[in-house]
Order: sequence, then C-alpha cells, then structure tokens
Amino acid sequence: MSSHHPVHRVAIVGTGTIGASWATHYLARGFDVTATDPAPHAEAALRSYVAAAWEGATTLGLSPGASPDRLRFTANMRHAVADADFVQENAPERPELKVKLFADIDDATPPEAIIASSSSGITMSVMQTQCRHPERTVIGHPFNPPHIIPLVEVVGGTKTAPQTIHDTMAFYASIGKKPIHLKKELPGHVANRLQAALYREVVYLIEQGVLDVADSDDAVSWGPGLRWGVMGPNLLWHLGGGEGGIQHFMDTLMPSMAASLWPALGTPQLTPELQEKIVNGVLDEADGHSIDELAAQRDAMLLSLLAVRAKDAASGPPITTARQST
Repeated sequence: MSSHHPVHRVAIVGTGTIGASWATHYLARGFDVTATDPAPHAEAALRSYVAAAWEGATTLGLSPGASPDRLRFTANMRHAVADADFVQENAPERPELKVKLFADIDDATPPEAIIASSSSGITMSVMQTQCRHPERTVIGHPFNPPHIIPLVEVVGGTKTAPQTIHDTMAFYASIGKKPIHLKKELPGHVANRLQAALYREVVYLIEQGVLDVADSDDAVSWGPGLRWGVMGPNLLWHLGGGEGGIQHFMDTLMPSMAASLWPALGTPQLTPELQEKIVNGVLDEADGHSIDELAAQRDAMLLSLLAVRAKDAASGPPITTARQST
C-alpha cells in the first residue's frame, strides 16, 4: 500500500465534546474542516465550542491560515467526507453503531483518505469488519481536550495496513500531537488503563477511610502528578535509582515494591454508599464552581504547563526524543 495523500481537508464525524475539540485543533493548524452530526442544534453547539476554545488554541500558537471561518457544517455525513483527506470519527461508543458508521464512511470517502476513530474502548478490528477498504482505518484516540492535550494513541485493527499506521503517526506528529503506537489492541487502549489503575487505588483508599476525597486528589496532583507532567514513571524511577539509575532501582528497589507493595494494593467494592461518599466529597471539593469553571481552570493551568515545556524544549535537546513506530 502506497503512502496516503497529503492532508488538506479534514472531516469531523460527530461533534460532541471530543469532536468539537478536534475541530478546534484542526482549524488551529490551518486545515479546512467539514463537520457533521445528526443531533439537533449540533452546528450551533460546535461553533460555540470553537469560539470559546479559540483563545486557548491561540495561546498554543496558530498555523498560517488558521481561522474558525474555515469550518463548514453539514448534517449529511456523506457530503462531509466526500472530499476529505483525513476523517476523525467521534460517534457514541456503541459497537453496532460504529460498525455501520465506518462502513458508510468507507463507502463515501476517497479511497486514499485515512479514516481514524477517537474510540476509547472499541477496537478497530471490530469497527472495520464491514469496510471495503479496512486497510486505511485506524484508531487515533486523543486525550481530552484534544486541542490542548498532545497525546494520541494510534493502534490498528487486524486488517489495518502498516503504511496507514506510519502515515497516521506522521500526520499527528506534524500537527503538534504526541502520537504513541500501540502494537497490540486491548480494551481501553493504554492511557485509560493507567488512569483506571490509579483510580482503583484512590477509590480503595477512600473506601478504607485512609483519605477523604479532597486529600486523595491532593496526594496525586501535588505529588507524583507534578512529576508526571514532566517525565513518565520509567524515567522518573531512573532518577529515583540515584547514581546507579534504573539498573540500581531494578536491582534494589523494584523487588521490594513487587513483593510487598503490589500485593497490598486494593480492590474496592463499589457499593452505593461508597459512590455517594465520593460524589459528596467531589461536590465539596468543587465548592460551588460549575463544570465549565473548573474546566477553564484546568485548561488554563495546562496551557501554562505546555508553554513551560515548549520553552524548555526550545532551549536545548529534549529529554525524550520523538519516535514514529511502524
């Protein structure tokens, strides 16, 4: 399979929160974007989201020609993808819906276009089963919100061509994303599994009365969370190993962690009482602030962190080098 065509036109299928954020990012990178969604008032909601998110996209930096005016909307999915070079699908997480939708997109899209799904849980092997050209379909799962968080998980299905993986990785990297290649399909991909593993222990600690909700959040965001915003856990354990680095850590510290701490990690019983305890604790922690207000606070701090990281990267060699896996 030869390389896909250069991307000039992007189609967004599904314009909920993820789709609208993707649309913002593609517009900020200077693409013509055509969006489609069958929901009532979808166009108004999308344009409102883009307008509100544009300040953050501007802070991160706009590509030449970037403008919200390059956004088109149609309720007709086939029209939306008819001239697309790259499709980003963001429909609800229902397997039967995804299978049919991907078959329809595949039928209506130019054969050289890549069709990517933002699906967080359904594998591409399932979604591509009824496609005539499954070799050009791939998972491109973002982290929310996509117009701010760089991570994208790229994973193919059993019928996805290696060239599609390569070209998708290259495309995402070219528009400022941080793509990682998952070499195997698994439920939840990778980042959500990492979140689930951590949150399981957080919930267990709340269940056991070790911490209240607010303190459990502080334990993450004011401790390891700060370090994880700079380096991943493997590289951080390299530092934790002192002069001997990761080898010393593996020889002396890792066996103790595996033998004593891992077996002690808990599996909470998610009872109605525990759920209510967490809900009440979160509402107390939110202290009357709306979801939109909290999201704006999160995004402002993320933009500041990304600006620091960009400044650090510009001042010298990065700590980690970008890689494109095939």
